[in-house]
Amino acid sequence: MATTAWVVQNTPQGGPGRFGDWLTEAGLDVRTVPAHEGAPLPSRLAGGALVVLGGGFLPDDDARAPWLAPTRALVAEALDTGAPLFGICLGGQMLAHVAGGAVAAEHGEPEMGSTALTLRAEAQSDPLFHGLPSPVTAIERHVDAITALPPGAAWLARSERCPYQAFRVGERAWGVQFHPETSPDRILAWDLAGRAERALDRAELHRRATEDAVTATPVWRKLAHRFAVSVLGADREIGRG
Repeated sequence: MATTAWVVQNTPQGGPGRFGDWLTEAGLDVRTVPAHEGAPLPSRLAGGALVVLGGGFLPDDDARAPWLAPTRALVAEALDTGAPLFGICLGGQMLAHVAGGAVAAEHGEPEMGSTALTLRAEAQSDPLFHGLPSPVTAIERHVDAITALPPGAAWLARSERCPYQAFRVGERAWGVQFHPETSPDRILAWDLAGRAERALDRAELHRRATEDAVTATPVWRKLAHRFAVSVLGADREIGRG
């Protein structure tokens, strides 16, 4: 029986995309929960892993997104039990928030489209990021940002505009600001009505992301596979594999 990776979806268009496909091909049972539609979250992870996707909310924006409170509880459970966790954009911000860091709305300069990331020295000993090329590009779409990492977190990657692009809390909880699940063609469906996006050239964003994907896509596929290895290894450690 495959190990389950619970994926929390926060917006209608914000599904797991290719990241979910990569976890599946690496042997995980990926179960996406459309929490934004009112679908119930698991009460406990029960030995599985947790992936929290992005969305246009702050981590504690419970008035607009009431499912965020039970999602934070799952993040806290993962931190308490050592269950593997991967947070993307809002999910990474939520990990930082729950673990004692700080997140601010509309902080710094927005990042949209393919963006160069630089790995830090700590990445070379990280189970997911070691040996990855630097710089490497990833697709970004955010106006909110992490302003302080949790105490003791390993700071793994940065960009020119946003310092906290990737980090790890403990042994198996990772947060990223960028979107490894997003393929260039998703940009064609973006709603660019937001204040930070109205002046963007969609065709140019798509062109650059498509060009960069030649080298970036294999990197993020490798990272997803490594996360699956971490999940399967955690499962074996507690006697379920």
